[in-house]
Amino acid sequence: MNKLKLILPLLVLLSGCSQFLEVQPELQVDEQRAITNAATAEVALNGLYNRLGNDGYYGSNFSALSYLSGGDIQWTGSQGAPQEITARKLTADNGYVGSAWGAIYRTILAANYLLETVPALTDPQLTEARKNQIRGEALAIRALSYFDLARGWGGVQLILKPTRTPSDNTGIQRSSAADTYAQVLKDLTAAEPLLAATTNRNRVTRKTVWALRARYHLYRQEWAEAESYATRLIDDATNYRLVKPYSAFFANNAVNTTESVFELAYSNSFKNGHFNWWLPPALSGRREWAPNAQLVSLLNNPAIGGNRSAVIAQTAPPGNLWYGRLYYRTPTGTDPAYLIRIAELYLIRAEARARLNKPADALADLNAVRSRADLAALTTATTPTTEAILLAIENERRLEFAFETDRWFDLIRTGRVAPVLGITDPNKYVLPIPTSEILADKSLTQNQGY
Repeated sequence: MNKLKLILPLLVLLSGCSQFLEVQPELQVDEQRAITNAATAEVALNGLYNRLGNDGYYGSNFSALSYLSGGDIQWTGSQGAPQEITARKLTADNGYVGSAWGAIYRTILAANYLLETVPALTDPQLTEARKNQIRGEALAIRALSYFDLARGWGGVQLILKPTRTPSDNTGIQRSSAADTYAQVLKDLTAAEPLLAATTNRNRVTRKTVWALRARYHLYRQEWAEAESYATRLIDDATNYRLVKPYSAFFANNAVNTTESVFELAYSNSFKNGHFNWWLPPALSGRREWAPNAQLVSLLNNPAIGGNRSAVIAQTAPPGNLWYGRLYYRTPTGTDPAYLIRIAELYLIRAEARARLNKPADALADLNAVRSRADLAALTTATTPTTEAILLAIENERRLEFAFETDRWFDLIRTGRVAPVLGITDPNKYVLPIPTSEILADKSLTQNQGY
């Protein structure tokens, strides 16, 4: 990692309600002046969420790596970086890759700083319960960050302490993918008892950890655990329910509906960058990401897309351009970033149950999502085999999360990227480590094929 850009003390203090600054070494200050009491700890925690939602991470570029790789989104602009992704010619100098990698590690380092600093604070306004909550949130966000690194790049350097000087955390060898995932589970396991079992759709709670564990176990093919953790959220029907129609979770400026397990909030001063890329110029956007013809056809087919056609729209003649409208709140940029929805928990459990040879139960979960989209139920007569059920789930996820961070990673984890996208070189199933990081730390090795 390029440590010169990742030194945190002053950064943490200044990061509460606006996008983070790049801090150079000469701006470094003594960490004891950064997080010193309850107030500065809360500012730093707010800053951690801003890290998670910034343009390099869930505010734009990390999600774009999945959008543009997954085969359903076309690039309509002129920049080289996204064209490399859609053309399957990704290089280690790609700006989206570098931006996402750096943003995720800055999120990790912000979490590390909280984890080391908060337990030692003695402010009477910072109770042990509140310390535990802050630690739990930091652990869970660090877990999510390493999870995203693992599914994007494979094994990575596990940096678990703050970076205070340019020489800190250099010389660390990359861990294996298995060890990286093990760190994810370790952090989630440690976070769970520290957090309250409350419902908060914008902040991490114990329920958020349950959802993250369901997703984690799905990726690790631990089907019984995936089923169990997904069930915890699905059974909490008072707080988590599929909203109908499909568009109800995002249309008409909706936020924090019962559909949402974890969504990131934005404001006029901290904007979600997605709308700028999806909306056409007539709606104050650039429309440089757009659904391709095949995705438009699927969404507009009432027997396949159902009411999910609401997630796309078309400009007036003569342009007649299709565009995504999940992110549309212009010029404010206050669309949430949807990290986990209850629909995902239903489809996680459906997939786990199919793998556990519970076809009727798997179809029941799949049909819950289909029913919300006004689609006919599938049965064991129409979908008679495990393979058929898994394919139906894959197809449902494709449309349910058309503009969320899923499609590419779904195809990778299920081994379906070759038959679906025609990408047969397994080296291309992971992203390249940014060249700048390789040059900055000689112990960091590049993924094969880049």
